[in-house]
Amino acid sequence: MSRTFRGLNPATGEQLPGEFKVATGADVDAAAKAAAAAFPAYSVLGAARRAEFLREIANQLEARRDELVERADQESALGSFRLSGEVGRTAGQLRLFASMLDDGTWLDARIDPADAGRQPAPKPDVRSLRRPIGPVVVFGASNFPLAFSVAGGDTASALAAGCPVICKAHPSHPGTSMLAGEAISAAAAKTGLPEGVFQLLFDDGHEVGQALVSHPLVRAVGFTGSRAGGDALMKLAAARAEPIPVYAEMGSVNPVFVLPEAAGNRGGEIATGLFGSFTLGAGQFCTNPGVVLLPTGPAGDAMRDQVAASTESAPAQVMLGAGIRDNYEAGLKRLEGAGARLVARGEDGEGAAQGTVTVWEADASGAAELLDEVFGPTTLLLRYDGATDLAGFAGGLEGQLTATIHADRDELLKSGELIAALEQRVGRLIINQFPTGVEVSPAMVHGGPYPASSDGSTSVGTRAVERFTRFVAYQNFPQELLPEELRDQAG
Repeated sequence: MSRTFRGLNPATGEQLPGEFKVATGADVDAAAKAAAAAFPAYSVLGAARRAEFLREIANQLEARRDELVERADQESALGSFRLSGEVGRTAGQLRLFASMLDDGTWLDARIDPADAGRQPAPKPDVRSLRRPIGPVVVFGASNFPLAFSVAGGDTASALAAGCPVICKAHPSHPGTSMLAGEAISAAAAKTGLPEGVFQLLFDDGHEVGQALVSHPLVRAVGFTGSRAGGDALMKLAAARAEPIPVYAEMGSVNPVFVLPEAAGNRGGEIATGLFGSFTLGAGQFCTNPGVVLLPTGPAGDAMRDQVAASTESAPAQVMLGAGIRDNYEAGLKRLEGAGARLVARGEDGEGAAQGTVTVWEADASGAAELLDEVFGPTTLLLRYDGATDLAGFAGGLEGQLTATIHADRDELLKSGELIAALEQRVGRLIINQFPTGVEVSPAMVHGGPYPASSDGSTSVGTRAVERFTRFVAYQNFPQELLPEELRDQAG
């Protein structure tokens, strides 16, 4: 008999309507075989047809907006305003990939014509472009039930590349996942795509995900989540008889460097922005500013005190689930155990999933043990003096998704060494803004050196399609056997 589970409301702890079947080993095998069977036809489907599919998914999601927002709010407590925006973001990134397909330059097609008269040997005709790699497994993320889950960026980029997708729904929002999966399936049916192009499986643990990553017909994995989860998947994928890539985005502390002149001239403005950034969405963003380099002295003290005052009056925030809240509390205990001093603590909540807003402080020197991510509504203020080598500090960081510098113009122009050091450690550099909020655009990079992500690629923006393709060269091919994009104009 198949095992089932139900979604939970993190705000109340109550079970939600609907039972979801935990996939069996036979289900995993059937899904992988169906995806592999769909790949030959889908991989050569014209770009216009795939673009039509992506746009229809966006249309189907928007038609279900109210239902998606209602269920996602029940399962995540993220609020209807945030979730309605997330529906728009999800639809928008699908249409962005559709526009990329219309353009065609993403294929990076190159043609080197033959030259029979070249000496000392004739030059062959060689042409190359990107080709899809095969079935892709996508793991839904806990903190974005739409934009980084079933119909999110990994699914959109894999489908755009020409790869069938098997999505493993996140157990914290199964109802939302089901609705999004129905939208994709409806779009596939409406656009006449092969069966097996998209499939959705459920699990309330780790077994289904492990079986999918280990299946020999799967060719790549897209994952957004914890470092422990990403590392476990990478080990599984590497242990296969034929290893496959795991494109894992695993978060970071996203350091913020506040330089002295900026602290003195507009410290209040920066402090306001900082508080809003690290508490946004109960701090459950992979771009949450978890570490802030703040100068010692009156200007830095004033900033600290302003953030502390905002924290002390902050109500507890409902987190994505009791387990995430427990991990958050464990992270705070690690900070305290490593020597961080509690500056301020907000109001405590009574629910099992409610997290208390906190701010901590420590000296920047000897802070290596304080630089692990704490996923939740908190930040650590690291105080530095004029003798601190900020570039050296930056160079010693683990890989990060983002780094931010708040500086006035003159001191920014003198910060070349700091910028150069950060460029080697992060995927996105930000000046005088905050890292939360990732613009979905062709130029965006949402990734970074390990452990921010597994390989430094991006999971946001049209560059994300590169993860699910590989270059293939065709030498001495007749025109009619070449991919259409490589044929001569007159062919």
